[in-house]
Amino acid sequence: GLLRPALAQPAPVDLALVLAVDCSSSIDDREFALQRSGYARAFADPRLGRAIAGGTQGAIAVTLTQWAGPFEQVQTIGWRLIRDEDGTADFAARVAAMPRQLTASATSISGAIDHARTLLDRSGFAAGRRVIDVSGDGMNNTGRFAEFARDEAVAAGIVINGLPILTDDANLDDYYTDFV
Repeated sequence: GLLRPALAQPAPVDLALVLAVDCSSSIDDREFALQRSGYARAFADPRLGRAIAGGTQGAIAVTLTQWAGPFEQVQTIGWRLIRDEDGTADFAARVAAMPRQLTASATSISGAIDHARTLLDRSGFAAGRRVIDVSGDGMNNTGRFAEFARDEAVAAGIVINGLPILTDDANLDDYYTDFV
């Protein structure tokens, strides 16, 4: 018979994480820098590397995507397998140096969630937990309703963390709690 190549088994990780950074037109340079520096500082903290190393699999997979309108997303930093402090420091440096790739469009949180789900599905990792961190400074104002995308992601076993930027709308945290 014919020999078939074995299919590669997905690498096991404790967590597959998509960082979804708002780059819609309402995000000014200061707000983009806030998102970028927040993630860079979090990954630069040596405690994170130690926590990852101490997990069941001792590894996580993480990627960063920039988003704006319903069909405007750019996976700016591809999937990275992180096992320790060196890995978190490398990812932090990549985030800190990351340029903005989207600048003008509406705000589609639903598009960001749908895109992040696709990234998770195609990650090549077998994750114990799948999480999307969505940061942004405004409500979903284009594309389908954010709660529809959220509900489908949650039904697929994905956790969504909403990280609202409260510079333009002091009540955005309530919107994120209710709809994201």
